[in-house]
Amino acid sequence: MATRCTGAAPLAAFAVISSVLAALFASGSGVTGPVASLAVATGLASLWLRRRDVGTARRVCVLVLGDLGRSPRMQYHALSLSKHGYHVTFVGFSETKPHNDVLRQERIKMKPIREVKGVQVGPKIFTYVTKVILQTLQLLLVLLKMETQSHILMQNPPGLPGMAVAWLVCVLRGSRFVIDWHNYGFSIMALSLGGAHPLVRVAKWYEHVFGPLAARSLCVTTAMKEDLQKNWGIGATTLYDRPASVFRETPVKRRHELFVRLADAHLQFQSSGCVEDEQVEGTVFSVRDLREDAVTLRAERPALLLSSTSWTEDEDFAVLLDALEDYEGFIKAGAALPPLVCVITGRGPQKEHYVKLIDSLRLEHVKICTPWLEAEDYPVLLGSADLGVCLHKSSSGLDLPMKVVDMFGCCLPVCAIHFNCLHELVKHEENGLIFRDSQELADQLKSLLTGFPASDGRLGDFRRNLQTSRGQSWDDNWDQNVLPLIALP
Repeated sequence: MATRCTGAAPLAAFAVISSVLAALFASGSGVTGPVASLAVATGLASLWLRRRDVGTARRVCVLVLGDLGRSPRMQYHALSLSKHGYHVTFVGFSETKPHNDVLRQERIKMKPIREVKGVQVGPKIFTYVTKVILQTLQLLLVLLKMETQSHILMQNPPGLPGMAVAWLVCVLRGSRFVIDWHNYGFSIMALSLGGAHPLVRVAKWYEHVFGPLAARSLCVTTAMKEDLQKNWGIGATTLYDRPASVFRETPVKRRHELFVRLADAHLQFQSSGCVEDEQVEGTVFSVRDLREDAVTLRAERPALLLSSTSWTEDEDFAVLLDALEDYEGFIKAGAALPPLVCVITGRGPQKEHYVKLIDSLRLEHVKICTPWLEAEDYPVLLGSADLGVCLHKSSSGLDLPMKVVDMFGCCLPVCAIHFNCLHELVKHEENGLIFRDSQELADQLKSLLTGFPASDGRLGDFRRNLQTSRGQSWDDNWDQNVLPLIALP
């Protein structure tokens, strides 16, 4: 296990080694002047890098080789650290805005870095190698320039080259290296390249070499904790994701305000076909009486189905689209079901592909839109939805979808696609349903939405179960499992 050196220990060691080298050089032994000079210079450089002050013990770097705005768990880490008096340097890409709570916290300093693309000529392997080299140099410069940190807490994946760079900086500066394992990077690469691809094998070797070098490790499931111990020799602490306090059921008035803003950009939220007078502000879901400032939900409103995604290979949205086509067929066959507005929010590499598929559908009773929501609007929409859908299939079979955690925070029942450790989060027939294919999902949508919007069916039962079993908060969970690791001397 890695250890952290104090300022006095390396100083004493350096003094002893310098004295021995000087004596050997003066006595005419085989130690040459250049060797002695190099040793002394190296020692001086190490002492400079390890210089500490009274504030070092209360400084932590939180590192993400990804978009900070789309890294909610690491944002929560930063907030929890700041609440306990730590000064946090939050390093990562600045593609989207983090939550306002992070931006407003005086103890959190954002340190944006630019995503390196690599040399865009020649074979792809050359582009990838140059990207890793340039990202390594960039990270080294950023981490070595900042004040000495007591800890570097890094998300993995992505971990290449961040894991090696963070470990090296911790060795040079006497900091503790902490990895928060969200998944295995090589398993995600294998989705697109195949498990036998040389890059995947190198990535797996890399994680197996540098992962065990961390002083402390966190992970997201009990299944991952057991796998890390059995196959990696890593003793990790399980820190289950918990919803932040912003994830809760949304009052009707706030729902309406969001629906009105979304209706300005998305026809699916507009009250087309509904006759309104001048004293009424309406959306397809809600009505506001401007005379009394009273907001009500429409009795004949569609059901609001919500899914969020990073549009990556581990989520096959064709499953949801096929299920929605089947749902359309149920209505056309005479089933007493509400129309649907399906909102799929998020950004990612496969979004354009699926948007084309969505545009090709000819659905009369199902409307689909794919907005990007600001950090403050996302929990409001989750708290306004009637049912959530999760298509995340873990590449390793060992992580859990954060989106479902957030949905449960909003007391939103979920239909989730099956994978190995999903049972640690979704309890079938208690807080949601688990499906294996599009036909099973379509049948579940039909079963749950029959009789909508009445609350006396299975959908209402699941919501009431969530309301009465909210579980431990993120703050309590973090204080119990992470704070003791950070506070260790």
